[in-house]
Amino acid sequence: MSTFELFRDTNNDLCFQLKTASGKVLLTSEGFANKAEAEEAIERAMALAPEARSYERSRSEEGHGFTLQSYDGDVVATSELFATTAERDKAIEAVKDNAEEAEVIGYDR
Repeated sequence: MSTFELFRDTNNDLCFQLKTASGKVLLTSEGFANKAEAEEAIERAMALAPEARSYERSRSEEGHGFTLQSYDGDVVATSELFATTAERDKAIEAVKDNAEEAEVIGYDR
């Protein structure tokens, strides 16, 4: 089962990552001031994940990535960079398939 894992970053902000059952990171959020904000963002990610229009694909010299965005363009979470568009698109499908039912764990849950 995929998981949304809460953790503290180097700035002591609360963040989340969506990970596959094997531990591969699919998405990482920006930092939040408190647990309530982070959990609200996870709920948004779960709701937006199944919708194709929620993904903004990108390509640069560093690699291929995507962001999960709200309908008004606010970024909810960002992917890792991938070597190919096929790898990126496979990761988007994994988010679509797994985020909605992922368990939330970590940080005093």
